[in-house]
Amino acid sequence: MTSSPEKSAAQSADPVDSLVLHATDNHVAWITLNHPEALNAITPDQRERLIQHLSHASCDPGVRAVVITATGRGFCAGADLRGGPSTGGPQAGERVAGEQVAGEQVAGERVAGDVARMIRLGAQRLIGAVLDCEKPVIAAVNGTAAGLGAHLALACDLVLAADSAKFIEVFVRRGLVPDGGGAYLLPRLIGPQRAKELMFFGDALTAADAARLGLVNRVVPADDLEKTARDWAERLATGPTRALALTKQLVNASLDTDRTTAFAAEAAAQEINMTTADANEGVAAFTERRTPHYRGH
Repeated sequence: MTSSPEKSAAQSADPVDSLVLHATDNHVAWITLNHPEALNAITPDQRERLIQHLSHASCDPGVRAVVITATGRGFCAGADLRGGPSTGGPQAGERVAGEQVAGEQVAGERVAGDVARMIRLGAQRLIGAVLDCEKPVIAAVNGTAAGLGAHLALACDLVLAADSAKFIEVFVRRGLVPDGGGAYLLPRLIGPQRAKELMFFGDALTAADAARLGLVNRVVPADDLEKTARDWAERLATGPTRALALTKQLVNASLDTDRTTAFAAEAAAQEINMTTADANEGVAAFTERRTPHYRGH
């Protein structure tokens, strides 16, 4: 491992870095939420740091897979609604109701469009950053994933869950509409009726039930979560990185397009992919009856 999350945090002068740890090991970027006393609820600054790390992973040739996980007993309790000072990003100074939006002080008054803007530039940008990341992203869900935290996990390409993990569509408990792409993600994963059941009742879903519904790829004992995530991520990191990126793009777009458009996109992706060194290596290895050695380009 080139640098442990603990060392990365200790060396940084930015306090947000201690709340979102980042390290790269064997071409795998590990992004770790590290605010266990708040069950890793995400502040605006933490959200911006997550988006930044995912963006960097896309363009860094040294990163070929990403793992998102957390410390403590919770994966992510959702957005941190308690507020607090924000130091950057397009939502610097954002508020939940009537404090400050886009850097302008509004004493107790909500401006039309504030909430929609906050969701669009906040939770939806985070989920979009996961879906649009050009490297495969694994969620290693170590504990409760609620609200935006559940959607953060479910937006990942593969989801591993500790047997103690839970998934909760908590919005209805607060009288809120789901955000962070929940009403987009869940029906595509489990169908509209199951999605409505989870969102209408807000009941906690065990890891085993989440796997049964198809929300989770695999449930493992808590002590095995990191090892399993590492094994999966390192396997992905030795794969044909551009082919994986194009495959991710095709699959993510498939449910939003008609057959003609999907087939055209597939053909175009194959055309693009055949210009990569990894595609040539894969074909050569097949004809030479040897194991391919992919370099990620």
